Amino acid sequence: MTIWFVSRHPGALAWIQHQGETYDQHIHHLDLDQISPGDEVIGTLPVHLAAEVCARGARYRHLSLQLPDHARGQELSAAEMNACAARLETYFVRKEA
Repeated sequence: MTIWFVSRHPGALAWIQHQGETYDQHIHHLDLDQISPGDEVIGTLPVHLAAEVCARGARYRHLSLQLPDHARGQELSAAEMNACAARLETYFVRKEA
């Protein structure tokens, strides 16, 4: 089992490290071919990728924020993420046929 943290944002990396969360691999972009059953993927993925992670038998934990409009598109520090109620939430996403 591998725990993947997917983010290209330095603030998100600092935030997760300050939370005491452990992960095995930090990557900037997800390669779905690397995901195996039992793995865990942490990040802010588009819904179609989150669904594929779940379809492969892995767990998806979404890095959620309550982001105000003025902060959209901005790089956030770990402290700014805390101010935006950053948290990890587990989701099971499935594409319907």
